[in-house]
Amino acid sequence: MNAPPTFRQDPERPRTCFVIGPIGDAYAAHGTPERESYEHHLGIFEQVIAPACAKYEIDAVRADGIAHAGDINEQICRHVIESDLVIADVSGGNPNVMYELGLRHITGKPTIHIGEAGQLPFDIASIRTIRYQRARSHLAGARREIETALEAGLRDGFEILTPARVVRALQPVGEPPSSTGGTDAEAAADEDPPGLLDDFAAIEGGMDEMTAHMVTITKILETIRTLTQQSTSEMLNLTQASAPASARLAAAARYAESLSVPAGEMRTVAMAFAERMTTLDSGVRAALSLIEVTPPDDRGEGTDEFLKHLIDLDEVARRGLSHLGFLSTSASDLVRWSRHLRKPVKDISSAVQELTSAITRMGEWAGKARDLARGAAG
Repeated sequence: MNAPPTFRQDPERPRTCFVIGPIGDAYAAHGTPERESYEHHLGIFEQVIAPACAKYEIDAVRADGIAHAGDINEQICRHVIESDLVIADVSGGNPNVMYELGLRHITGKPTIHIGEAGQLPFDIASIRTIRYQRARSHLAGARREIETALEAGLRDGFEILTPARVVRALQPVGEPPSSTGGTDAEAAADEDPPGLLDDFAAIEGGMDEMTAHMVTITKILETIRTLTQQSTSEMLNLTQASAPASARLAAAARYAESLSVPAGEMRTVAMAFAERMTTLDSGVRAALSLIEVTPPDDRGEGTDEFLKHLIDLDEVARRGLSHLGFLSTSASDLVRWSRHLRKPVKDISSAVQELTSAITRMGEWAGKARDLARGAAG
């Protein structure tokens, strides 16, 4: 079975914990959200995280506590990847925190999630998170939960999360993962762990699902475009024939009825597409970052396929995007025809907004994937 990641044992250097989370601004004016965020999260660090780590002789540090001079972004990435332990405060789903957390997850090293109750992001809800409230008694309880997690992890090892297992699937066969700090026997046991293909299929399957959604959306867009062109032609003929308003209203009602089914389907599929995008986004970005810092010769064969998958998905999405422009410009005109059209047009507009945002992020994936593919080829 999967060997859980463990802390390395090195008497020459104490164990380290890097704490990622919202920082706020220590220099902001009192009473501002930035200053309140700084004081709150500093309190969580000083009252909850640092004491729990100190109990087990683990040195905890935040980004604003890094003592060495240098590029802060590079230093943060190194701490995220190299520290023996990361404790992540995921309260509010801060984008920088989620990016750093995704990068940490794929290393396979020990990671503990904490977060304020009611402020936890839904896309990592499946991962156990120690919850806290701002009352002193609750903070003490959170500290004890961290201590319990550390005690169990030091004794039995820490759970390997799905992103780490997926990255191991991308490694060349027979190459033991070196980032977990486990023994050679543990690494050997991880060469072919059960569930690895399932985990890889979950991410690759997610992208396959998005491709299928985009193909479906493209077909629906073509249907809507055809229906709109037919209805426009009919309305033009009625207008030229000086048909009464009742005849044109009846034509608009027929068009609305024919449009309602594909418009509703488009909204449903677009929401599923955007939801899958949100679920995969932090993990894909973290995987791309890890590939970027890995020498091309050291990347597994699966890496090229992963990059190609991102590029292909973007190309499918771009073909669909060409149809979205038509809908964006015509939706406002359609609703003027009749109140019957308000519901299908609302569904179409909602779908267009979801898709445009998701496809933009997908383009960022593909742009990075193309750069990495060209760099490996060069």
